[in-house]
Amino acid sequence: MFTAGEISELVREIRRENGFPDSPFRIDEVRYDPEGDKLFIIAHDRTDKSVIIGNSFVIGKLRERLKVRQLTVYSNLDLEIKRKKLEKAERLVKGTELEFLLPIIEAEKNFPPRKWPGVRGNIKTLLFLSFNAKALIGFVERLNLPYEAVGIRHAFPKLDYEPLDGEPREIFFPDEGKLVKLAGKREAKLVLADFPFGLRWEGEIALMNPFRLLHIGFFELKYLFGFEKPVVYDKRALIDFVVNLTHEGLMESTDGANLIWRMWRK
Repeated sequence: MFTAGEISELVREIRRENGFPDSPFRIDEVRYDPEGDKLFIIAHDRTDKSVIIGNSFVIGKLRERLKVRQLTVYSNLDLEIKRKKLEKAERLVKGTELEFLLPIIEAEKNFPPRKWPGVRGNIKTLLFLSFNAKALIGFVERLNLPYEAVGIRHAFPKLDYEPLDGEPREIFFPDEGKLVKLAGKREAKLVLADFPFGLRWEGEIALMNPFRLLHIGFFELKYLFGFEKPVVYDKRALIDFVVNLTHEGLMESTDGANLIWRMWRK
């Protein structure tokens, strides 16, 4: 539908029209997913990616010109890092009760586009509604996991969950010890939350952040499952959380800055 050459010319045109410098860049590949009307641009490296995105302005104008529902830019390095993370995830779940994730991990290796096979998990799950609450719910439902949802009282008034007492900081940095104890009482073998790691075992209980495990960024999660901002949170913890995600390559710095600005002004 679109060629790398055609899109490169459009990017140059948009940059010229809007006063951006005529910086060189290279697009290695373009992939289009007609099922979701999604276009993926694979830039040669991260510098090329930055030129194409143009502080989000250029990529926004490009999406308007191409008339696609979603337009995302990755660099070859982004995808290589993701593949390495997935290889590690594969090793972590093999031979465990989480082997049902292997088809998802394999599908992610071919991203973009994202084509998950039908998967059914059969492990009792405790879901702690943290920052990516809506995505966590979407994930367990997509994988048909039997689960109970809990979260900080009043943090997500539009979502259905059992309220717990806790500190606002836990929205971004869940209390692992507290959740392990609660999982033990509920006889859950898997705890899902926005942990700062992909997968860790505490005895027979697995603590997992599926989005770190699969290396899926914030922008992608919004399109996959939607996003519900917490109404109770710690402002300093929000900054630390965003900085951490940006460092891990799971959030663009401009998205992080916009998120902090939008949440702080409420």
